[in-house]
Amino acid sequence: MSAQRPDDHIEDTSAPLIEHLAELRTRLIRSALAFVVAMVACFTVAEPILNFLAEPIAEVLRNRGEDPRLIFTAPQEKFFVLIRISLIGGLALSFPVIAHQLWRFVAPGLYRSEKNAFLPFLLASPLLFLLGAAFAHYIVTPLAMTFFIGFGDIMPALAALLTSGEAVEAVDQPEASDQLRTYFLGSVRESLDLSLKFIFAFGLCFQLPVLLTLMGKAGLVSARGLGDVRKYAMVGILTVAALVTPPDVITQVILFTAVYGLYEVSILLVRLVERRRNAELRAMGLMDEEDEASR
Repeated sequence: MSAQRPDDHIEDTSAPLIEHLAELRTRLIRSALAFVVAMVACFTVAEPILNFLAEPIAEVLRNRGEDPRLIFTAPQEKFFVLIRISLIGGLALSFPVIAHQLWRFVAPGLYRSEKNAFLPFLLASPLLFLLGAAFAHYIVTPLAMTFFIGFGDIMPALAALLTSGEAVEAVDQPEASDQLRTYFLGSVRESLDLSLKFIFAFGLCFQLPVLLTLMGKAGLVSARGLGDVRKYAMVGILTVAALVTPPDVITQVILFTAVYGLYEVSILLVRLVERRRNAELRAMGLMDEEDEASR
């Protein structure tokens, strides 16, 4: 736990409980209004957003020489898909306002040093989420869609190869065979769910440096401790990659590589935090070289 500086104090704003509750109500109302306005705004452009999210699937279908279109199997399916896009887009668009209202409510109860410590992480967290979402949309999703959609061609080719030596002809000329053929007719809802699952999985996993660095600032973890549990961290990351991604090796390996790289970056950030904290404690005369070596 870091020592308090002489000029480190809480704002001199005391208020009874009822005033805090009234302020909380005001912050919640403003956040809800911002969310509703953002959701309505996103609903007006929900169709272009849907086309943007479905572009990796469309690109895979174009490369296969197929018609890039998705279907909906229920009259209300596309409407609720657009509503879901509006909800998620509204939350993302209103997040700066919601975060600002939360900060205005919490900040008066924090020390000045705590405010200076939290602000960089409040800015870094959405940026890292956007980085993870972009990584998922532009790299992971196209690879996964290529694997899943192309898998429908691999199995008939293998079956034909096992039964005869003319596998290529059987696949290229389906009208000459009386065997059952399967084709991809993508559902709007299911395709969107898969794309959003990738985006949220990678966006949340990219928050690892923020989480571990905050824990390092609080003294809950250390760079040495994180380094000592690397092998357990690898097992945990592999488990998470298997749970949050579809059952294909490509996306699991990509997620594991990205998250483990962020884990190593987190160790470096925690080490920097520890060096800065130790330097402050030495300057205040609260730590000597022996104490620093034992940490």
